[in-house]
Amino acid sequence: MSVYEYTVNEISGEEVSLSKYKGNVLVIVNTATECGLAPQLKDLEELYQTYKDQGLVILGFPSNQFMNQEPREGEEIANFCQKNFGVSFQLHEKIMVNGKNADPLYQYLTSETNNKKIKWNFTKFLIGRDGEIIKRFGSTTQPQKMEADIAEAVANG
Repeated sequence: MSVYEYTVNEISGEEVSLSKYKGNVLVIVNTATECGLAPQLKDLEELYQTYKDQGLVILGFPSNQFMNQEPREGEEIANFCQKNFGVSFQLHEKIMVNGKNADPLYQYLTSETNNKKIKWNFTKFLIGRDGEIIKRFGSTTQPQKMEADIAEAVANG
């Protein structure tokens, strides 16, 4: 199994297979616009702009599972993220990341990282070009602290 086996819905509602990203380095992150960590969106966008031409793709998955910190829906989320944090990377429909109703992608991500549930918004997963998880980063890990790992992953293309 790899992340390429999963299908997700983009923020527009369009269903896409993650296999469309084969050969790219991915950062998968659960987001929430009202979270105190939301400024990480700006930092993630900076990483995206720095490395996108080398194959980095960032996929944001809004979730309202932690203290209702994602009250928005659909395009309203995308517009807020673009206006307030300059986000141009791909956002998806709001999902659950924990529990029996967790999105299958997140069930896979947590099962492959010692079955550790998602503790909070902005848990980040770095995925290699082969679709395998390279590393999991906690919510409070600033995106800049991921840069060396991202640079290494895109260099190993």
